[in-house]
Amino acid sequence: MDNDYIIEVINATVRFNMASEKIDNLKEYLIKFAKRELMFKEFLALQDINLRVKKGESWGIIGTNGSGKSTLLKLICGILTPYKGSVTTTGKIAPLIELGAGFDGDLTARENIFLNGAVLGYSKSFMKEHFDEIVDFAELQDFLDMPIKNYSSGMAARLGFSIATVVRPDILICDEVLSVGDIAFQKKCERRMKEMLVRGTTLLFVSHSAATVQEICDNALWIEKGRQIMSGNVYDVTDAYLNKYDAE
Repeated sequence: MDNDYIIEVINATVRFNMASEKIDNLKEYLIKFAKRELMFKEFLALQDINLRVKKGESWGIIGTNGSGKSTLLKLICGILTPYKGSVTTTGKIAPLIELGAGFDGDLTARENIFLNGAVLGYSKSFMKEHFDEIVDFAELQDFLDMPIKNYSSGMAARLGFSIATVVRPDILICDEVLSVGDIAFQKKCERRMKEMLVRGTTLLFVSHSAATVQEICDNALWIEKGRQIMSGNVYDVTDAYLNKYDAE
């Protein structure tokens, strides 16, 4: 990996095998699997993606639904491995990819703070030290002993974001998690992300809002149907993206 880059994605391709026939139950699946009668169709979720990100840069990832944005983030987080190409990262990653990831719905918010902290690699003593800071930022003081399954998606997003950003990770990855919150909390999160950028955190940010991407990010990557369309200055890329769909 080039020492100038904290994230380096080189010609990355992600392949999924999709069943080409409907199988209604596990028994039928196992029988067909044993007889080697299962038929799969190859689906390339990403094809030959290239992205090089330097420390402290902010990148917005844009594209229509199903274009592969979340798949790329999972690739960078190490949740997925490339079928072809390579992905290399340096430093600690704080991922906010799916609402509720790392939470147990039957546990209270108080319990989940420690659980989610452990998932992110924080010690129990660290979480105790920063507990009040997490709760204050999430603005959930009155709901700490409520099971997470009773939280709204916005409340879960608040808590997840607050835990992930209680320290300054080397790389912060956000995938549409702020779109479910109220406008005041969205702005609060944007301010924290900007503060983190000033302090050297690298940001990958997925949003369907070009205006939000322009507000937070300096660079952008546009993906459509798994293919890289354009990357570079955030205004150049988002303007080209918006002009394409304005013309249709």
